[in-house]
Amino acid sequence: MDLQSIKNRFGIIGNSPALNHALNTAAQVASTDLSVLIAGESGVGKEAFANIIHALSSRKHNPFIAVNCGAIPEGTIDSELFGHEKGSFTGAVDSRKGYFETVNGGTIFLDEIGEMPVGTQARLLRVLETGEFIRVGSSKVQKTDVRVIAATNKDLLEYTQQGKFREDLYYRLSTVPIRVPALRDRPEDIPLLFRKFSTDFAERYKTQSVQLDASAQQLLLSYPWPGNVRELKNIAEQISVLSTDKVISVETLQRSLPQKDGGRSLALMAPAGSPVATGKDFASNTERDILYKLFFDLKKDMNDLKSMFFELAHHQGHFPAQPGNDTMLPAYTATNSEPVPVVAAAPYNPNAPILLQPNDHVDIHEDVEESLMLADREKEFIMKALKKHRGRRRDAANELGISERTLYRKIKEYDIKE
Repeated sequence: MDLQSIKNRFGIIGNSPALNHALNTAAQVASTDLSVLIAGESGVGKEAFANIIHALSSRKHNPFIAVNCGAIPEGTIDSELFGHEKGSFTGAVDSRKGYFETVNGGTIFLDEIGEMPVGTQARLLRVLETGEFIRVGSSKVQKTDVRVIAATNKDLLEYTQQGKFREDLYYRLSTVPIRVPALRDRPEDIPLLFRKFSTDFAERYKTQSVQLDASAQQLLLSYPWPGNVRELKNIAEQISVLSTDKVISVETLQRSLPQKDGGRSLALMAPAGSPVATGKDFASNTERDILYKLFFDLKKDMNDLKSMFFELAHHQGHFPAQPGNDTMLPAYTATNSEPVPVVAAAPYNPNAPILLQPNDHVDIHEDVEESLMLADREKEFIMKALKKHRGRRRDAANELGISERTLYRKIKEYDIKE
């Protein structure tokens, strides 16, 4: 199959030499059973290359499964990959087949292989060398015929020097290495990809496709794209749904691209002046939605507290009965024969801070306990989602708009008991 046919079949957009070389390598190695290590930054499309290799191989009619090693907790990854016997650990109420057993004859794509625990790496090395594995809690050696394709966005050679990755496994996996180029290394493909994503979006939602003017296209080419193709697709869809103009100017594009300090501009995603619109760069895009909820709830809580304080002060006579009165009663009373001053007040503004005079006092008060810490609100969201989905973490992660790996980390961080 020629290169253009592969691109058409698998939806690969681009003509850069680096991309063509990676596709040629994938096509050549597909007919063999050699292990392949696909290296590249996050978002470049490494899984697409794994699909190409499997689809062009003699195993194409057998199962293909993609496993994200970074999303599986260290305590369960051995069971997921190699299976376990009944009673081998707490919660193992039945025997279970692992991926290497169920995908026998097919292909396993191990994404984020650099996140795999060292103990599991030893088990994987044995499968690659002998085709043998042992279920957790068993002593019976089983055979499997599985092709392994691994991918990483880390420097595994440096990991081997740091003791985080087995050197023998590294050389066993990288029999045929494929490096997928970053988007900034193939700038000639960026306009093609943007046009493809915006056209697909327009066809899906029956709208007119957006186009870039000359200055906006130049900005698109000069941006480094740390999120690569995935980030470009998100930007194209964001502009397609939020822009009222179908010819995109450089100003419109700038509001959607991250700022120079690394923080993402949220001007198009939140009302002007809101905490989200002025927020700093978030840890990852996967947590963006839940942070939106936290910030908006935080603003609402602050407004509620202001309203409660205003009502409390009003009952003590510090503010007029009706907001907007032209005058305000004096904040202190006259003694002896001194005249009573009249203080002019500005129109009532519920968002303005409440200022008390030095002699003011409040005899009646209420204790208001409201946690405004983002961590507390985030923990509350996670607990509600877990309760709603009866502890099913995958469903809870989807509800919160974060990855399972992030949810596992948050559960451990906040010591949430399920």
